[in-house]
Amino acid sequence: MSKSFSATTSSRAAGAALDVRPITPSIGAEIQGVRLSGDLPAETVTAIRNALLRHRVVFFRGQRHLDEAQHQAFARLLGPLVPHPTLPSVAGTEAVLDIDGENARASQWHTDVTFAEAFPQFSVLRGVVIPPVGGDTVWANAVAAYATLPPVLRGLADQLWALHSNVYDYGATRPNATTRQVQRYETVFKSTVYETEHPVVQVHPLTGERALILGYFVRRLLGVSSADSAHLFAMLQDHVTRLENMVRWRWSTGDVVIWDNRATQHKAIDDYDDQPRVVRRVTIDGPVSVGIDGQHGKTRNGDTLVTAAA
Repeated sequence: MSKSFSATTSSRAAGAALDVRPITPSIGAEIQGVRLSGDLPAETVTAIRNALLRHRVVFFRGQRHLDEAQHQAFARLLGPLVPHPTLPSVAGTEAVLDIDGENARASQWHTDVTFAEAFPQFSVLRGVVIPPVGGDTVWANAVAAYATLPPVLRGLADQLWALHSNVYDYGATRPNATTRQVQRYETVFKSTVYETEHPVVQVHPLTGERALILGYFVRRLLGVSSADSAHLFAMLQDHVTRLENMVRWRWSTGDVVIWDNRATQHKAIDDYDDQPRVVRRVTIDGPVSVGIDGQHGKTRNGDTLVTAAA
């Protein structure tokens, strides 16, 4: 169950203290008074990580000093960087992904890259070009979603596995997509096809908490009919995205957001029409998923990559 927090809390680790201000009782906190960089003291990094694990997503205002190199340098303090498996990194960088609303819009609920066997542990997102109105991002607490399931549904979810893939009906999820966006999806995003089976309930690699890992990369639930899969998925997904589990962020240029990708889902709200919106993301490598029975996620053929798209 969610804990209650005061308007301002102090996060301490190895002598470091952060000004951590919870935004909702369930998820999200703003951290004030920290200038992010690649040379932060270890105790500050530990305190940030602790706040992240507690609040699921943490927000930093006023980080306009960061460029791509500094963005990477800070993110690397949280763990090894991992580039997106199909989308190219920004030129001259190891793992900075450019997310330009002109090319694509992540406007469906998802956990990053769950179509891979070992998907990112943390994501670090930086606001570069922000529309004057619209373009907010929303996160949902997948740990709270599991904890608040009725016991009967929790027992059912514990048994379920899902097939995740980067191949899906793009036209159905983005009916207003431009020709450019469709072409990028067809030729770049699914240039290599992934199909991976994950337990629906996963054990967090750092906290040991249980979370519902679903989102739009799920193609179907395994072991049930297509109709039952659709009903069960909708029911469980609705528990993740209840208003009580959510936090919404109004971006400003220079904002940095870090989220625990193994405990959340998120979506970018597509309400900014043709206004420019550019954010850049660096992801931190994570281990192969593991269910409550100790079984690990696996690709359909046992390899990391399934097949190259024609």
